[in-house]
Order: sequence, then C-alpha cells, then structure tokens
Amino acid sequence: MKKYLFQSNKNIYKANLHCHTNISDGELTPQEVKEAYMAKGYSIVAFTDHNVLKKHSYLNEDGFLAINSCEVDVTQNIPGQHWDNLKVYHFNLYAMDPDIQQTPTLMTMGYNDIDAINMYIHDRVQEGFLVCYNHPAWSLQTYADYSKLKGCFAMEIYNHSCQVTDGPDGYSPHAYDDMLMSHGKLFCVSADDNHNTSVKNPEVSCDSFGGFVMINSHSLKYSHIMDALQKGDFYSSQGPEIYEISLEGSKLTVKCSNVSHIIAYTGGRHFHVKKGKDINQAEFSLSGNERYVRIMCRDDNGLDANSSAYWLT
Repeated sequence: MKKYLFQSNKNIYKANLHCHTNISDGELTPQEVKEAYMAKGYSIVAFTDHNVLKKHSYLNEDGFLAINSCEVDVTQNIPGQHWDNLKVYHFNLYAMDPDIQQTPTLMTMGYNDIDAINMYIHDRVQEGFLVCYNHPAWSLQTYADYSKLKGCFAMEIYNHSCQVTDGPDGYSPHAYDDMLMSHGKLFCVSADDNHNTSVKNPEVSCDSFGGFVMINSHSLKYSHIMDALQKGDFYSSQGPEIYEISLEGSKLTVKCSNVSHIIAYTGGRHFHVKKGKDINQAEFSLSGNERYVRIMCRDDNGLDANSSAYWLT
C-alpha cells in the first residue's frame, strides 16, 4: 500500500514565516508588507517583529492571513567583545490562537544557561506558541549550541536575508541533519527574515521573496494553518515545488517541478540521488537501514526545495 509522506492538495498556501516591519527594525509598514507579498502570490505572512507581538487581524481577508508572532533572542555577554563576534539564540514564536496578542515574556537568562533556555521554550509552548530556531550560521552557532535545544517544532534551514545581505550563510542543511540526529522529530522552514532595507538603500540586496513554505491546509482559516504547521504538513523552498513524496514497500517516489537534482538524505552515510535535465520524478529503492528520509530538489539556478524529515525507524 502506498503511503503519502507529502502530497500537495488543492489548498496549498505560500507563506513567509519570518518578517520584520517598521514596528521593530523593518522599513515597511505591515500593510505595505501585505501588499508586496500578495503581489508575489503569498497568502500568509508571520509578522515576527523583535520582542513585540502585535495582533494583525485587521490585515486578514479572503486571500490573506497574518500570523501573530514575534522574534526573541539572547546574546552572549563577553566583556570587550564586539557584537559582531558574539553568539546569539534567536527564536520565532508563532501564536497557535489568533486571540493571543500579548507579547510573551522575553529572554533574560544568560546565553550559556541552556536549561533556562529550554525551560523558556517549554513555557512558551505551554502558553500556546510554536517555537522555531532561527539562522544558526548567522548566529555563529555550532553543534555544541543547537544540539542541546529542546522543544522547538522547527528550525530555519534557509534564511534569505542572511543569504543575500549578510552572507552567504543563510543556508544550513547540515545543521538540520545535526539537529535531527540529536533531537529526533523536527521540521524545517525556509523564510525571508525581510527588513526591506533596500527600499531606502538601493545598494542593499532585496531580502524579500527568496525563502518560503508551502502549507497544505483545509482552508486559510487561522486554526487550520496553525494545525498544518504543527503537524508538519508543508515543505520549504527557495523556488522549486514538491508535489508528492510517497513510500510503497521499499520504493520511495518523489514528484516535483523540473529540476536538475533530486536527493534523498537518510541520516546515514548513504544517500540517493538522481541527476538530469528537467527531471520531475525519481524513484529510489530503500535498504531499510535509513533512519529517516528528507528530500532536496535543486533547479538549474541552484535553488533548493527541502522537505522535512520523515522518520523510518
């Protein structure tokens, strides 16, 4: 019997899950962000302004949904060290309930107090938030930092702003595999982290419309979208589309838009790959020794789509 690990349905919505406006350090108003993203085919934006959660339901309409959210952080404290060289933890908090509109407690613990950080994540989850760990490379973090985190539902495998304005260090697939090996079940997201500085400074690259997730949902209703995120019924992308990932016995099938590479990573030394010109389907025979499979599809422009990991053992 064929088991669908992912299958795009008729209600699939394009979302940017990391966005800053002029409420914190972005250049555009929430209304301007909405208009810009709707013009590019987006249906959802999570407004993750720094250390402040605002209710943006006034932006909602039939074709657009605003997610109440914010980004919180804690930074190393090393006397005499410039901020550019200090490690940070950044987390996006997504409110499961649209009526949550109060900014959650901010992070006040020390950077090295991982128990307090994990308790912070636990408490926010209990309050009704999904917690996402952000941009590990830009944060100067390594396995020693992120392998100890507990309670996140996802991590950013791709952060467009970091890639085009501060990088290139916005793409962290190896960190995702590291976290899977130490955490178990964990989803991955691609997001913009847009500040839109290019609006006032044309010399700065545009940090919008480069990283997104495609969410399967019954509708654009807030509760349906958040339920789909919590269940992991989405994939992440910089451009390519994933239509289906299915498993029938030992046969893994992937269907996608035209790409040059389809790769199945497995959590071990062996991976499966198909290369070619304008390929849109691959079939791989699994050995049964794979810990998990996660799919990466790369197009001719070097842009990737990534599924989250599906655990097989």
